[in-house]
Amino acid sequence: PPAEPLTELRQAGGVRTVVLNNPRRRNALSLPMLQSLRRDLLHDVKSRELRVIVIAAEGPVFCSGHDLKELSSEDDVKHHSQVFELCAEVMTLIQKLPVPVIAQVNGLATAAGCQLVASCDIAVASEKSQFATPGVNIGLFCSTPAVALGRSLPRKVALEMLFTGAPLSAHEALMHGLVSKVVPEDKLEEETMKICQKICESSKSVLALGKATFYRQITQDLDTAYKITTKVMVDNLTLRDGQEGIEAFVQKRKPVWSH
Repeated sequence: PPAEPLTELRQAGGVRTVVLNNPRRRNALSLPMLQSLRRDLLHDVKSRELRVIVIAAEGPVFCSGHDLKELSSEDDVKHHSQVFELCAEVMTLIQKLPVPVIAQVNGLATAAGCQLVASCDIAVASEKSQFATPGVNIGLFCSTPAVALGRSLPRKVALEMLFTGAPLSAHEALMHGLVSKVVPEDKLEEETMKICQKICESSKSVLALGKATFYRQITQDLDTAYKITTKVMVDNLTLRDGQEGIEAFVQKRKPVWSH
């Protein structure tokens, strides 16, 4: 029989769910898995019907990181470069997409899998989830995961994870800011969908502008960040939905977004 797709795309009511669908390989980010994930993230991404993307996974492991079989000496440097370059492309793509991206984590997320969670805009985790960057234990320091971790966690927490490989529990991940919310396993999808539904009530064009601006200003010094965002606030007012929202508020009615 034909192999099942490595990722599965479902979409309804403005919410696209991309499911990592290779539990037998612990949903490892092999080159084909990364290619499939990128394809599903980019599919018809400019459609007004698409409002939010959820990344979920089948099986007890959310994502184990890179497929180590691809990183053996049997493959050449060119192949290794291709794997890491595509992984970096997918991680940065998540923050460049015009809609919010939510990680729905149920289980273990390690190495590049932990990087995937850290790269998403929002992360909702079940209480049984754990997060680790254990590459140091096998002689492959998690340098690329460190990029996302170092931007999501306090430096000393990120470095302890990277130097020791020891996992964070879901509640530790929440305390340090790696995830947004921790919920019981049987409430995970329900709580994630609540966030999605709230996002879907807003204007896609306004959210796209806001998301792009957030990531643009966050790396700047304070004065530059305020210059950027001051101009964007003015630009936001020129959007049709910017004016519609203000008019609806003044007229005490629900806005009708054009997106």
